[in-house]
Amino acid sequence: MFFNYKHQKIYYEKIGSGEKTIIILPGWGDVYPTYSSIISHLSSSFTIYYIYYPGFGKSKALSKEFTIYDYSKMILTFIHKNTINNPIILAHSFGGRIASILIGKYHYKCFKLILIDVAGIKHFSLKIFTRKILYKTLKIIRFIIPVCLRDIYLTKLIRFFSSPDYLDLPSSMRKTFQNIVGEDLRKYYSNISCDTLIIWGEKDLDTPLKDAYYIHRRIKNSGLIIYSGCRHYAYLEENFRTILILLSYIKK
Repeated sequence: MFFNYKHQKIYYEKIGSGEKTIIILPGWGDVYPTYSSIISHLSSSFTIYYIYYPGFGKSKALSKEFTIYDYSKMILTFIHKNTINNPIILAHSFGGRIASILIGKYHYKCFKLILIDVAGIKHFSLKIFTRKILYKTLKIIRFIIPVCLRDIYLTKLIRFFSSPDYLDLPSSMRKTFQNIVGEDLRKYYSNISCDTLIIWGEKDLDTPLKDAYYIHRRIKNSGLIIYSGCRHYAYLEENFRTILILLSYIKK
């Protein structure tokens, strides 16, 4: 199924027909099979919505740049169009950025919130800072090389310094990606008052464990579960355990 937001066709799936609703806000680039086991165990008791962000699945790539606030307004529009009231929101990684703005900035009321290895806290890194300075310096150098070689030089420069996520995107969405990762959302966590469960992988290298402790301190009504030895996709590494925890937490 599709819904329209600012001339963008956004694809989503609706599974189950339970009275209570769960909205899954996946990570950047994640697709339905990543959550298929969780969905199959919860869909008998809940109505579940799974949303594909622009550029992924059947959702077309963005025609203009977005910020993380645009993504949040997009989800808010989706909720209103489907007349969803007081849902459970399950967010992983990039989805946590959207959830924190939905609830912490726009004060959307949800029944319960589940945050799994979520992104949104920006850390200073000397290594990253140095790479940015080096990239900008090398980018300026292109003006002293022959014009016929500049495009080739710039392409190789971008490929060397950019992340796989960035390189996999169409050029129309690369500025959007930069907008998202450049935004620090820590100021919104203290505004979240709904019942919140935080699940985190102890060895997560993408969103470090210290982020989990920070979020837990800021959200007063929250609990924290740490999966020993797990990384950024902790819910997949401990899939059955996660399902049991979700069933217990949501139905309680």
